[in-house]
Amino acid sequence: QAQLVESGGGAVQAGGSLRLSCVASGRTFSSHAMGWFRQAPGKEREFVATISGSGGTTLYADSVKGRFTISRDNAKDTVDLQMNSMKREDTAVYYCAARTSRLANMFPYEYGYWGQGTLVTVTS
Repeated sequence: QAQLVESGGGAVQAGGSLRLSCVASGRTFSSHAMGWFRQAPGKEREFVATISGSGGTTLYADSVKGRFTISRDNAKDTVDLQMNSMKREDTAVYYCAARTSRLANMFPYEYGYWGQGTLVTVTS
C-alpha cells in the first residue's frame, strides 16, 4: 500500500526556518510530480509548491515565492520543503502529495496520494 509520510513540523518563531520532509513507501514516486499543500484552521487546503518528476520544474504559490524551496531526491524517494523567513500566516497543517503524472501541478484534485500532514506553527 502506497504511503507518504511527512516529518519536520513543529513550532518556530517568525523569521525562522523549518525543513519538511516527505518519504514514500509501498511504491515509488521517483518519476511522479509531487506537491506540498497546506490547510490553516477554518480555511480550505491551498497549494504551496510542486515539483516535476525529473525535478526540473518547480512552481510556487505567490505567498511563499522567494521564501520556500521544494526539492527532491529520486534515489531516496523523498521530497523536501525548505521554509525560510517564516511568517505567522504560514501556520497550517502541511501535506505532501503525489500524482501519477510527471508534470508539476498546483491543483489538489490532480493528486491521488496524500500524507497525513504535519503541523507547522509560527509564533511571534
